[in-house]
Amino acid sequence: MGSVKDLILLKSPDNNTTGIGRFMFSDRYSVFDWGEMPDNIQDKGKALCTLGAYFFEKLEETDIRTHYFGVVEDGKSKRLSQLKCPSNYMEFKLLRVIKPKKKADFYDYSTYKKERINFLIPLEVIYRNSLPENSSLLKRLRTGKLKPEDIGLEKMPMPEEKLKFPLLDVSTKLEATDRYITWHEAEKIVGLIKDEIEEIKKITLLVNEVITEETKKIDLFNEDGKVEFGFDEVRNLMLVDVLGTPDECRFTFKGIPMCKEIARIFYRRTPWYKNIEDAKRKNKVNWKEAVDLSPPPLAPRLLELISMVYKCITNEVTQRVWFKDTLPLKEIMYEIKDFVS
Repeated sequence: MGSVKDLILLKSPDNNTTGIGRFMFSDRYSVFDWGEMPDNIQDKGKALCTLGAYFFEKLEETDIRTHYFGVVEDGKSKRLSQLKCPSNYMEFKLLRVIKPKKKADFYDYSTYKKERINFLIPLEVIYRNSLPENSSLLKRLRTGKLKPEDIGLEKMPMPEEKLKFPLLDVSTKLEATDRYITWHEAEKIVGLIKDEIEEIKKITLLVNEVITEETKKIDLFNEDGKVEFGFDEVRNLMLVDVLGTPDECRFTFKGIPMCKEIARIFYRRTPWYKNIEDAKRKNKVNWKEAVDLSPPPLAPRLLELISMVYKCITNEVTQRVWFKDTLPLKEIMYEIKDFVS
C-alpha cells in the first residue's frame, strides 16, 4: 500500500461499486516522500489508528460522509467505545485508485475525464492556521511562486504568524513528489465542477475546526493538516485515508513540534537531506534514482520520545489510557525541545 501502512483487500471495488478494505497501520515512518525509513517507532501504528478513528467518529456526528467503518478487534469491525485495547487495523469503504500516467517529465491525468464515480480524488487538501518557518507555503511566498494576494493576504506574513482565518492549499497525491497546484488546475485535472470544489473547501474547514478544538483541550496548537477525498457510487464526496493524527497534522505544544515534524527537523541536518533536495531539483519525476546516500537512523532517545508523542496525544485527546508507558505531554516537550533547538 505505502511506506507507513498496508492494505488488506476484503472486497475489490469495481467501476460502479465500492469495495471493503482494511488498513494495517505499521510502526514505519516516512519523511520527504522518501518511503520507509531505517527504524520503527514503537506503537505508532496503534496510536494513529486509534486517533484517526476518534476523529472519523467525531466528524460523522456532524453528518460528514467518511469511508470509515470501524477499528478491527477479534476479527470484527468495532467503534472505539467497544474496544478492549488499541488496534492497528481499520476497516473502511474501498474506492478505486486510478493513477495518472507517468510520462518522461510530467503526469498525464486525461484518464480522469471519463471517470465519474467510485474513485479516490488524486489530491491532498491542506488547511493552514499558521505559517511555521518550514511551511511550504511560506517558502513559495519567499521565492515569488506565490504572491500574498493570491491567497487572500494583504501583505507578506511573518514566520510563525498565526493567521486570522485558515488558508486552504491543494497538491497532487499520486505523483512521486507532492506538487502544489492552483484550485483551477485541481478542478481541471480531476474533472471537478465549481460546486464540488466549494464543497471540498467547506468540508476541509469543518475538519480543521473539529481537530483544532479537540487538540486545543490538551494545549496543542493545530498549525496545519491535510485531508483527502473520494467519490462514492453516486458521486457523493467523502473523507478517505486518515486524518487528525501527528502524521497528517502539524501539532505544536508551546511552539515545540509534537508530530512528524520532529523527525523532519532531525533529518534536515543530515547530508542525506541535502542529497535528496539536490536530486529533486534535477529530476522532479525520477529523483530517487539520483540519491546516493541512505538516511541514517534516528537518535535512540529521540526515537523513544517520538513514540511517546504519538501515544500521549492519543491518550489525552480521546480521554482514555490506551498506552501506559508514556510521560505527560509537558515532560516530553521539554526533552524534545533539547533535540530540535
